[in-house]
Amino acid sequence: MTTFTSQNLKELIKNQKTGYTLDQIFYNDPKIYEIDLNTFFFNHWIFIGHISRIPNIGDYFLFETGNESIIVIRGKDDEIYAHHNVCRHRGSRVCLEKEGNKKLLVCPYHAWSYNIDGTIKSARLMPDEFKPEEWSLNKCNLKVFEGLIFINFSDQPDDFDEFIEPTKPFIELHDLNNAKIAHRAIYPTFGNWKLTLDNFHECYHCQPSHPEYCSVHDAQYILSFGAGSQSSAVESQEFNERLKKWNEQVKKLGHLTGVYYEEKFSKFSRSAERTPLSDGKLSETKDGKPAAPIMGKFNERDGGYTSVGPSPFNSLLMCNDFATTFTFIPKGPLHTDVELMWLVHKDAIEGKDYNLENMIWMWDKTTIADKKIIEDNQKGVLSKKYQPGPLSDMEKSLESFKNWYLKRLLQEI
Repeated sequence: MTTFTSQNLKELIKNQKTGYTLDQIFYNDPKIYEIDLNTFFFNHWIFIGHISRIPNIGDYFLFETGNESIIVIRGKDDEIYAHHNVCRHRGSRVCLEKEGNKKLLVCPYHAWSYNIDGTIKSARLMPDEFKPEEWSLNKCNLKVFEGLIFINFSDQPDDFDEFIEPTKPFIELHDLNNAKIAHRAIYPTFGNWKLTLDNFHECYHCQPSHPEYCSVHDAQYILSFGAGSQSSAVESQEFNERLKKWNEQVKKLGHLTGVYYEEKFSKFSRSAERTPLSDGKLSETKDGKPAAPIMGKFNERDGGYTSVGPSPFNSLLMCNDFATTFTFIPKGPLHTDVELMWLVHKDAIEGKDYNLENMIWMWDKTTIADKKIIEDNQKGVLSKKYQPGPLSDMEKSLESFKNWYLKRLLQEI
C-alpha cells in the first residue's frame, strides 16, 4: 500500500494536467480510496432508499459501504431511524440479514437488546454501576425529503436545508412522497467509483454504446446536453431553439422549467434541469408512450424530463409517469455498486396501471451496457501502459468534476 504524507499528496494533486484524465493511482490505490471515502462519501448527504421499502413498523434494511453498516428502520412512532449496526457491548453486528422486520434489535453475540428507536432495552448480568441509558446504539444522521431517505456519516454534517435548497423544486415537482418502489436492482461493477461516475457524467459514448438511450433522447440533445447542461462544450443551435420553444409551452401549462448548476466552487456538487425528450416521446420507454399513470404536480404530460444530481453519488431521472433513481456506492478501490430504483405513483398497480418491463427497459439495458464499459475501462487503466488521456469537448463535465474533486481533496489535507 502506498504511504502518503500531506506534502506528497499535494504534489500529486498539483501534477494533474488540465484537460486530461487523472493519473492511474487515483483509480486503483487503496489509500487514496480510503481518503476518498472519508472526504466525500462519508461527508455528503446521500439518498439510500425510499420510505416505501419499509412500510410497516419494524421493517428495516441495511446500507453498507466500507466498514460501515447502517440499520434503516421504521419505528413505532412511524419515524424512520438510522443506527450504526454495531453493538455497544463488544462491537458485533446486530442485524445480520440485509432486510427484514424486527420488533426488537437483539445482538446475536451476547443478547444485548435495543428498541427500534435505538435505546437499549436490556444488557444481561452487567455490574450495578452500569448505566444503560448511556449505551444506546449510535445514531447516523438521517433526513427524509419527498420520500427519499438521506443519510450522512459525518459527526458534523452540512445543514440539510442548505444542501437540498437549489434542487428542491425539481424534486418536489414529481411528488416522490406519494410514490412507491416498482422495481429495484443492483449492478455490481468492477470499477473505481470515479471511473464509474465519469461514465455516467458524459454522453460522448452514448451514440456508439447506447441505442436505447438514443432512441429516447435525440442526437442534438446528446451533442449539447447529453449527461446534463454542463456536460458538453458543444453548442447545438437546433436543440437550443427546441428547448426555448418547449420551455414556453411548458410554462403555459404551469410546469417548472429551468437549469441549476454550481456556478462557482462549492463544497457541494449539485445540478438540476428540465429538458424535452425527443419529438413525440412522452416517456423513457421503448415506444415513447407513457408506462404508468401521471405522477407529481403536472396538469398534463409535457414530454419533459427532469434530471437532478443532489450529490456526486446520486441521480434522479424523472419523466411525468415514473422516476429512476441512481445511488453509486463505493465498495472497494476497484468495486462500485450501482443501485437503481424505479418509482411510480403509490396507488398504481403493476399489470393494470403500469408495464414494468416497458418502464425499466431503457435504464436497465443502458446500465448493463455501462457496467461492461466501466469494467473494460478499469482493466485498461490498471495496465502499466495507461497514461492520462485528453478529454473531448463532450466531456466538459469530467473536467469540472475532476477539478472539484481535487480542490476538495486539497481542503481536507
